Amino acid sequence: MPAPNSISVAVICSSNMNRSMEAHAFLSKKGFNVKSFGTGDKVKLPGTAPDRPNIYDFGTSYDEIYNDLLMKDKQYYTQNGLLHMLDRNRRIKPRPERFQLSKDKFDILISCEERVYDQVIECMESKIKEDNQPVHLINIDIQDNHEEATVGSFLICELVTVLANSEDLDNDIDELLHEFEAKFARTILHTVLFY
Repeated sequence: MPAPNSISVAVICSSNMNRSMEAHAFLSKKGFNVKSFGTGDKVKLPGTAPDRPNIYDFGTSYDEIYNDLLMKDKQYYTQNGLLHMLDRNRRIKPRPERFQLSKDKFDILISCEERVYDQVIECMESKIKEDNQPVHLINIDIQDNHEEATVGSFLICELVTVLANSEDLDNDIDELLHEFEAKFARTILHTVLFY
C-alpha cells in the first residue's frame, strides 16, 4: 500500500458542491492526494423556493455559479451559506467534475450517500477493464447540509488515515472498516471494483 501522502483518494457526492468538496479541502490540508467528483446529471443547488432549484452543467465554473447566485439574490444566498461554500470551492479547483467522465485511477473511492455509491458501481461496471487494478469503494452516508458535511469530512479523513496506514489494505480492510463502524456508529458499505 502506498504511503499516506501518496495514496490516491476520490470523494464523491451528487453535485461536487458540498460534502465531497468539504472532504476534498480537509484531506488536501492533511497532505492526501485527493480529488472530488459528483455523479448527478447536473449540478443542483437550492433555490429561493423548493420547486425552483438552481441547475448548472458540470462544465460551469464555481466562479460562474457564484456570480449567478450573487446577481439573483445576494442576501438570500449569503444567508443560506451557498456563496460561502462556492467561495471555498473555487479556491480548491475551477469547476465541479462528474465522476463518470474521469479517466483518473484511485486506490480508494468514498461516496457520501448510498445512491451515489450505486451510481459509482454502475459506472465502474460499465467501463472496459484495462489493467485489472483494484479500487475500494466505501460509502459513508452524510446528510447534504453544511454541518454534516463538516462532520463528514472529519470522519472521511479519519477513515482514510487508518486505511492509508495499513501495510496490507486488501487483507486488512474488512477488519479496519468494522472497527471504524463500531467506533463512530456509522454503517459502511464496501465493494472492491476494478479498472
